[in-house]
Amino acid sequence: MIRVGVTGGIGSGKSTACEIFAEMGVAVYDCDREAKRLMTESAAVRDQIIETFGKEAYAEGELNRAYLAEKVFGSEEQLARLNAIVHPAVREDFRAWCAQHGQEAYVLMESAILFDAGFESEVDITLAVVAPRELRTMRVCNRNGLTPEQVEERMAHQMSDDELHARANYTMVNISLDYLRSDVEAMDKILRREASRR
Repeated sequence: MIRVGVTGGIGSGKSTACEIFAEMGVAVYDCDREAKRLMTESAAVRDQIIETFGKEAYAEGELNRAYLAEKVFGSEEQLARLNAIVHPAVREDFRAWCAQHGQEAYVLMESAILFDAGFESEVDITLAVVAPRELRTMRVCNRNGLTPEQVEERMAHQMSDDELHARANYTMVNISLDYLRSDVEAMDKILRREASRR
């Protein structure tokens, strides 16, 4: 089995690409979703978060997202402290998840921060989904109700498409759903061929 890391900036269509892979029967590990789950369900993660950020980090057994967001927003040091708790837990969880999917030709790890978090060391192949900046901005404005300025601000904190393209083993350009679907189908064949060689 080979492990494939899929990444892309906001509005690139990374999640849409992963949904198409999933429709084709490919197992997808969504780092963002699983990190949120671990922050609620893992006693070890909860204990560390409470120790680091205070018991207000949880309210009635649920993660107090607003409180935690306020704590880490604009503070690289505080964000690094949170990541130092959550990222190792995600790595461990991903490895356990992979062990359950050992019979698959390949599996996907979906992560917006694949390279930033060092998660590329957990995968064999990296795939970046990119799209023209104006198209990404328009998608996010329509989807999240943000202004173009707010989207630009978020993009400024992420790796550029050029950097992602330079670092990834493969790149898919997401102009439209039809093109993306055909690219995913082509990539599926490449990945299955790659897996059969190992």
